[in-house]
Amino acid sequence: MQSGSTQTQVLIIGAGLAGTSLALSLPSSMDVTLLSSAPVPCGASPMALGGLAAVLSAQDSLEQHIEDTLEAGARHSDKEAVRGILQAAPDAVHWLLERQVPLDRTEDGQLHLTREGGHSRRRIVHAADASGYAIMQALVPQLAQAPHVQQRTDCLALTLRRNEQGAVAGVAIYDKHTHRYETILADHVVLATGGLGSLYAHSTNPDSALGEGVALAWRVGAAIRDLEFVQFHPTCLHAEGPTFLLTEALRGEGGHLLDKQGRRFMPAYDARGELAPRDIVSRAIAAQMRQEGSRHVWLDVRHLGADTLQQHFPKALEEGLCRGLDLRRDWVPVAPAAHYSCGGIQTDMSGRTTVPGLYAVGEVACTGLHGANRLASNSLLECVVMGRAAAEAIARSKRTPRSALVPETDAANTSSMSRSCSYTNSNPSSSSSSSSSSQASVGPNWGLGLNSSSSSNPRPSLMTATAADAVENTITANNSKACQYGGNNSDSNGSHKNHSSSTNNPPSLPALRNLMQEHVGLLRNHQGLIQALHTLDHWRGQISLLPPSLDQRTLSLQLDTAWLLTLAALDRPRSLGAHYRLD
Repeated sequence: MQSGSTQTQVLIIGAGLAGTSLALSLPSSMDVTLLSSAPVPCGASPMALGGLAAVLSAQDSLEQHIEDTLEAGARHSDKEAVRGILQAAPDAVHWLLERQVPLDRTEDGQLHLTREGGHSRRRIVHAADASGYAIMQALVPQLAQAPHVQQRTDCLALTLRRNEQGAVAGVAIYDKHTHRYETILADHVVLATGGLGSLYAHSTNPDSALGEGVALAWRVGAAIRDLEFVQFHPTCLHAEGPTFLLTEALRGEGGHLLDKQGRRFMPAYDARGELAPRDIVSRAIAAQMRQEGSRHVWLDVRHLGADTLQQHFPKALEEGLCRGLDLRRDWVPVAPAAHYSCGGIQTDMSGRTTVPGLYAVGEVACTGLHGANRLASNSLLECVVMGRAAAEAIARSKRTPRSALVPETDAANTSSMSRSCSYTNSNPSSSSSSSSSSQASVGPNWGLGLNSSSSSNPRPSLMTATAADAVENTITANNSKACQYGGNNSDSNGSHKNHSSSTNNPPSLPALRNLMQEHVGLLRNHQGLIQALHTLDHWRGQISLLPPSLDQRTLSLQLDTAWLLTLAALDRPRSLGAHYRLD
């Protein structure tokens, strides 16, 4: 049921750390509406265990932080974005401290710095091993005290609306409280909708992380960048119950990954051992699991000592004990799971997208910081830095008279879209197989703009040739048709099961998650990506024929994002960072 429209100056969609930082940084003279799909705090931010990476020690340097970020990102990052965001890191930490975020300190009162995978120095400020929760617990009450910020929970963004000048000037939403559809008019619209990890069957993300923000922006012509780079976190607890991420800092403090005989295996894959970047560690674990025919490997942190574990990792210790595991005495079973989208909606350093009036911040955006693989604890940092940068840009912008919105079109009706789509990729060896493989209603001809970084000569993955051969050989030997960890021959418990998706199945979120896990996950090949793209094309056509409903509209957004991700992966035939091609 339609209930008309309301107005605001700044409309922020998403109330995680990026959206919250932006709202709190806008001047009190501006009217701000903050939408969230659930009661705050919500999203991935409260679940973040690590902290913020910042150069705060005399033994560290900005240049070293930059180098670590570029190295982890497989030299695919935008160097200017890396420098700009990392340079702002100390100020971001100071802003959080001003906001009374309780970051851990040493006995002499200094901020406690830990180390995580890919970092050459201790530079992670944190609140024990539940930093995201501590940050959001401090910031959320301040939103309630800000008179210029109106919070609306349980609202779903369905369509971005443009005005006669082509600028985004409103959003069509569904309010689950009132059970009404409405349009919110705004001078500035900010997408802070988070990631897409829950498009996969095995993920560390909240169930709401379904990538709708990417599709919303793409449908109005925004450029999408580097979407093929989905990071899988290597150490997720493999035990009964919901997926739980065991923080990178456990390995940063000296934790070891062990095979089933209790031997360390990471040094055979990378000289940095357990401190290699996440993409390398995840692939090494996948290879080890396949080689052993096991469902997980082991994380051993017993030698860190009970005091260290209790002081710095109480959340991990508590979660383990709830599941019958004592980190002080036991090896802990771990396996990779989808964790972070390194790409997203292309933005500049003020959060502006390629469409006037539309901004994006946080995981839904792609500034170029993360390149092909994110460095640990650079994500919360980016949320704060870019949230504040976008607030500054919005506050400085000149207010223009509002013009009428153009009529809303049914963007979910893919059958009305162009059958071709402009696509660019910086990889000089990119094949044309993606365009020839899928001819049925592949999307509007709005300039897909899946641009990669401008890096002229990105370096290959740091995984050694021997290790890469081991990954391919062990997987091929175990299942010549399977190219995906945790997919068509492993369910969430690691048992052998056939999850192969078929175009005979109707589109649904569970079917979509199995498809993405099977063919577009940690390890990929051409055949699997083609099959996934064909199925997604079919599902997108099917859903356009269904009667309009809330479920139809949200699933259509999810299918579009999955399709974009698959197309990006298919268009990059060579492995780079978190995108690993077995062929």
